[in-house]
Amino acid sequence: MKVAGLGFKKDVTLASLREALAAAGGPKGLTAVATVSEKADAEALKQLARECGVPIKAVPADELARIDTPTQSELVVEKFGTGSVAEAAALAAAGARARIIATRVVSQDRTATAAIAEGDGP
Repeated sequence: MKVAGLGFKKDVTLASLREALAAAGGPKGLTAVATVSEKADAEALKQLARECGVPIKAVPADELARIDTPTQSELVVEKFGTGSVAEAAALAAAGARARIIATRVVSQDRTATAAIAEGDGP
C-alpha cells in the first residue's frame, strides 16, 4: 500500500496540494491520501483525492502524536505532537511495517506538505 500523507493550512489550494504531491513523487501508484482527521473534509483535499482516484484516510490527531517522523517542524510538534503531519499520516495509513519513501516536501507558498509511505496496509 502506497499512501501520500498531506499536511496543510486552512486556506490551502488544490494547486498547492498538487505541487507538494508532485514534489514528493507524484500520484502514480497511490492507494490513498491521508491527513489528520480534523482536516480530512477540506475541499481542496477532496478534489485532489478525486483527481488521483483514491480515498482519503483520516488519522486521529492522538494517533499522529505517537508517530516518530524522519523530519521535525517545531511548530508542528507544538500543535500536533509529531514532527510532520504529512509523514505521520502517511505512515499511519500505510499500515504495518510502513516506511517513508519520500520525506516531506513543502509547496512554494508554504501552505501544503506531502510525504509518501509504503506499508502492508491495514
